[in-house]
Amino acid sequence: MSALPAFRDLVTIGKVVRPQGRRGEVLAQSLSDRPERFPSLRRAFVPGAAGEAREVAVTSCWPHKGGFVLKFGGVDSIEEAERLRGVDIRIGEQELPELPAGSYYHHQLRGLRVEDREGRGLGVVAEILETGAESPVVVVRNGDAESLFPFAAGFIERVDLPAGRLVVVPPHLIDGDAQD
Repeated sequence: MSALPAFRDLVTIGKVVRPQGRRGEVLAQSLSDRPERFPSLRRAFVPGAAGEAREVAVTSCWPHKGGFVLKFGGVDSIEEAERLRGVDIRIGEQELPELPAGSYYHHQLRGLRVEDREGRGLGVVAEILETGAESPVVVVRNGDAESLFPFAAGFIERVDLPAGRLVVVPPHLIDGDAQD
């Protein structure tokens, strides 16, 4: 049997909101752009006592009030379900569908070093915000400073996952590489 991955290395797809029912079911909120994955989910991971991943079998799932009711194998009472309140539900990255070239999952971008064209460090990708606009917004933090960049052509010059970096064009250079 292979070793389980560290919980931090898995991809969050949902969160347990609260117990639902009397037999250990939980109500889960989908945090995935593919909520249709939940009804076909057969296994997932929750955090173990020491921060390791603990695999749980998903024995049933059905939609309920904008979320999903999940039944995990071995969780058979309200008390056991209550211990899962607020925990992330995660899957392995290998279970994600492949994206088209030039598309990225948010977790792939978080933590990348952000540089300008000349290689000057601007910070680290802290999060990706979905604002409802055409493009998500990349939040870059450098100490207490924060910069925002649309994840769109013209602002993002290159994503280099193997090198762990994102090359951006600062907004003041967008219109024809303006000079100081």
